[in-house]
Amino acid sequence: MCYNGYMKVKIDGEYYEVVVVRKRIKNIYMRVKDDLKIYVSVNSFVSDSYVKELIDKNINILKKMIDREKRKIERSSKFFYLGNEYRVILCNVFSKPYIDEGTIYVRKEEDLDKFLKSEAKRVLPLRVEECYKKMNNKSIPYPKVNVRKMVRKWGYCNKRDKLVTLNSELIKYNIDDIDYVVVHELCHFLHFDHSKAFWESVKYYKPDYKVNRKHLREE
Repeated sequence: MCYNGYMKVKIDGEYYEVVVVRKRIKNIYMRVKDDLKIYVSVNSFVSDSYVKELIDKNINILKKMIDREKRKIERSSKFFYLGNEYRVILCNVFSKPYIDEGTIYVRKEEDLDKFLKSEAKRVLPLRVEECYKKMNNKSIPYPKVNVRKMVRKWGYCNKRDKLVTLNSELIKYNIDDIDYVVVHELCHFLHFDHSKAFWESVKYYKPDYKVNRKHLREE
């Protein structure tokens, strides 16, 4: 794998750097990372001029990718808990984080992450328990639950070990969005793929799941 080819593209009046990554692949892939650079993966025989042409043809798709990353960056700079945004006030009045009328009081900023991690480990397993009861499907085993931070997935189902892993970042979203992820992973015990049958199962237990998917994708 090698990085070569440097160019910039103008989108809505702003210039964005394009990083061309050459490796042994057949297809061409484009994505925007949190550094707001456009990464294009191609094989060694694709010219920079062809990459530029491809970018021009997909400018609207890239714009959506950039807007999505910008929203993620903006969201990460704010404090969210269970779908609500809170104003943060640093003070020594309370020994542990305290929430009151749209404000969270903490001794220091590091306490915010500790609070969210603690709440994720407390709340997410409870949502698994609640969703499991509501689904009431004997073909689905009651899973062990693991909570940890993940980069590209909201959840993961290990069918063999009867384990569901949930992204700790879900604690920033509302209960309904969390429940969608839980239902999604529990449905993988019925269909270990993303086939039509799988999505029909998800829809059966969570009819408005597409709304949740939109929230979680931050589109």
